[in-house]
Amino acid sequence: MRLLVIGGSDAGISAGLAAREYDPTAEVTLLVADRYPNFSICGIPYHVSGDVPQWRHLAHRSADDLKDAGLHLRLEHRATTIDPQAHTVTATTPDGGTVTLDYDRLVVGTGALPALPPITGLEHLGPTDGVHVLHSMGDMFAVLTSLEKRAARSAVVVGAGYIGLEMAEALTTRGLQVTLLEQLDQVMPTIDAELAAPLAEHLREHGVNVQHGTKVHTIRTDGTSLAVDTDRGSHPGDIVLVVTGVRPDVDLAGTAGAELGVRGAIRVDRQMRASLPDVYAAGDCVHTYHRLLDQDVYLPLGSTAHKQGRVAGINAVGGDATFAGPLGTQAVKVFDLVAAGTGLRDAAARQAGFDPVTVATTADDHKAYYPDATPVHLRITGDRRTGRLLGAQLLGARGAEIAKRVDTYATAISYNATVDDIADLDLSYTPPLGSPWDAVQIATTAWRRQLRAGLTDNQS
Repeated sequence: MRLLVIGGSDAGISAGLAAREYDPTAEVTLLVADRYPNFSICGIPYHVSGDVPQWRHLAHRSADDLKDAGLHLRLEHRATTIDPQAHTVTATTPDGGTVTLDYDRLVVGTGALPALPPITGLEHLGPTDGVHVLHSMGDMFAVLTSLEKRAARSAVVVGAGYIGLEMAEALTTRGLQVTLLEQLDQVMPTIDAELAAPLAEHLREHGVNVQHGTKVHTIRTDGTSLAVDTDRGSHPGDIVLVVTGVRPDVDLAGTAGAELGVRGAIRVDRQMRASLPDVYAAGDCVHTYHRLLDQDVYLPLGSTAHKQGRVAGINAVGGDATFAGPLGTQAVKVFDLVAAGTGLRDAAARQAGFDPVTVATTADDHKAYYPDATPVHLRITGDRRTGRLLGAQLLGARGAEIAKRVDTYATAISYNATVDDIADLDLSYTPPLGSPWDAVQIATTAWRRQLRAGLTDNQS
């Protein structure tokens, strides 16, 4: 079995490793467009901040580790053409030439590309001008070069999603004065405004100039300094970082005739099969099955890419694996706070045909009599008719185990638990770490109490 994998990030590496694990006789070759296979793009902000001083430590595995696992790496080989009839892929080589490789099965893991908004100036400004995107190791090195060469003391970050928040913290930690601009009316649009507001205030307390409800229309330079013009004024900066989301990188597969699906991503089934013969696809270039919605969505997440890649790799060499689907579970650390969420919020739940009710609660992360207890703010969403747990959002201190608590909800949702079921969970308890009724249970009990009292017409 000759398995060819296009892509050396989460999905591609997972596919290759899973294929070799399932069939150790398979010949697995990976085409990696750059020199950095299996590097954690999610870890980039922490190298920029200095928390991870050595960039090589961002590698999940070294190239030697991957080779020891039986993967044949072709670094700096960028795939340019897929011929599904001939079962070949053509790629450029480091010396500027081309090579054509045969395959029996193919996994496409081309990932995503930065989704750039219509900002005047972006079409001709780039890293040499101090204007950056951040989606690869090369992008990270370009940012670090700008910071050094421009002796940067200020930065403007456009986009207040996960990467925008993490980079605002990273650049502030480096000593820069950071302005964070967001077009929507709140930071971190994936959580409710009631939790986003204290998160924005926390950023301000750490010196970040947060401006949401602000539309950027121009980035300009006089050759030495930069300015970002918005509908609410202008913001100078030594560097500008545009992190406004991603779009699936599908040109290669689309040109070969692969059927596209949600948000223009590659259409795959739950075995990660694409529409082309003997071709599988996984990661940020494909749409994904959502286990709660029971439909396909575009949800680019590193954790999802790893799992999809594993399914694709197993099936490509003759296995029979099925992708269970994500819930969109995410967490982000912003200075001393952590925000997290899983499942559906009201609007998505209502659109899916549920009758959602969301109730807000605040509970201590551990027993209040033990020192340093901190509040955890929770918002629980359940279905009014059935009581089914649909989603949860949390905000709390970094030491309050926010990520693990949201994982409790994610696990419960995955197995169709009701809100009431959470109260029956046998969760651990010791006063320095929790309470006899954990914060996750206090929140769901409050949801049940308010629903039964008829107090949910206007949500809490």
